[in-house]
Amino acid sequence: MASTRGSDVRGGQTHGDALTPEQVGAAVTSFALLADPTRVRMLWALRDAELDVATLAGVADCRPTVASQHLSKLRLAGLVEGTRDGRRIVYRLRGGHIRRVLTEALFHADHQVSGEPVHD
Repeated sequence: MASTRGSDVRGGQTHGDALTPEQVGAAVTSFALLADPTRVRMLWALRDAELDVATLAGVADCRPTVASQHLSKLRLAGLVEGTRDGRRIVYRLRGGHIRRVLTEALFHADHQVSGEPVHD
């Protein structure tokens, strides 16, 4: 039996310790897009719901045109996807990975803000 020490196995795929330039580039793009308060608020609202631009603009306290621009960037990076529902587009997170990254980042932030000890 082969050892998986130092690697992560999920969904039938093994991710070893070596990273490809493409993986690093995609991760950096995702993290860069998460470095914006408007996007974080919109993504957090999408963690358990599908929402349209007007609703997301309200959540993020911005104009719908601004929310639409942010959603376009998130969509191009593969973090959200949209489905047409009549005349509007409803957005959702694209998979569980982004949901878990966002949740962990905000739990980490909560520890920093509250002073609670960091844990594994």
